[in-house]
Amino acid sequence: MDNLALMRDRLAVTPEGPRFSPQLLYRAAKLYYVQDATQAEIADQLGTSRATVSRLLSEARRLGIVKIEVVEPVEDDVSTLAAQTAEALGLSAVHLSTMGSSTPGALGPAVATALSRIGLDPGDVLIVSSGRTVFEVAQADLPALPGVQVTPTVGGQDDPNAWYQTNEITRMVAAKIGGTPTFLYAPALPGPDLHQLLLADPSIRRVTRLWENARCALLGVGAPPATRSSIPAFVPIGAVASAVGDVCNHFFDRDGNDVPFPGGDRLIATSVELLRRIPASIAVAAGEVKVPAIAAGARAGYFNQLVTDVPTAKALVAAATTAASETA
Repeated sequence: MDNLALMRDRLAVTPEGPRFSPQLLYRAAKLYYVQDATQAEIADQLGTSRATVSRLLSEARRLGIVKIEVVEPVEDDVSTLAAQTAEALGLSAVHLSTMGSSTPGALGPAVATALSRIGLDPGDVLIVSSGRTVFEVAQADLPALPGVQVTPTVGGQDDPNAWYQTNEITRMVAAKIGGTPTFLYAPALPGPDLHQLLLADPSIRRVTRLWENARCALLGVGAPPATRSSIPAFVPIGAVASAVGDVCNHFFDRDGNDVPFPGGDRLIATSVELLRRIPASIAVAAGEVKVPAIAAGARAGYFNQLVTDVPTAKALVAAATTAASETA
């Protein structure tokens, strides 16, 4: 468009002054806010003065063609909220993501921070669970932890979803941190005869020994079974209807008590007793639906650190405050 056409496009003089066309307002705003052109450069391109460009930009903001958001820094508030959440749940540390939990991998940076602060050395053992959130975290940028041994917390599950494939998650985490993976070649819930054979198998015993010496765990926290689109196929949903969530396929109620299911005694997984003994056990979970599970899991001592997002942390603090007032 030549300058004469631009002038025609712009002009419609009213008692309030010149009325600029939306197309001209959009072009000026795009040049300034998207393409980083100066007002002088825009004036040259549009064949007008800098004063007119300034009016164009002001008018674009007034009409909503340009929307400017001023966000107050939240670092101090996030730190305070993390401390409040840790105190409310009785945890040693809470790491918060400021990204929404609906963003894939949103908790990854906070997980990286948590792992970095633990200070894992070569030869230390990191165990990882299955679950959608842990699967997404395994694809994020994690700190370099060369020589750390990584192994699953639970056997494989007959489910097509990638987040149930514990060996694959282990491989991904090990690759991200530069660690050494040790895989668990066993189903999560074998039959009675196979269960006994697996417990005596050298490859399985190698993994169980790693569990016993784990210095760190990265654990997903499952939502209440009734709210989930899928749970492990070997778990009868009716048997765990009272559960608010699970960790490593160990289901628990609102008070953190075990909710057993048929065959659960054959589960090839890290025991809850062992989870309680791990020095740094990090739960990775977010979403309002998981608030009861996170609170109950923390109460039961299944983990001592938490990675979550800001809305979930606020909901956890609010829930803890309400519970305290009801018991006062």
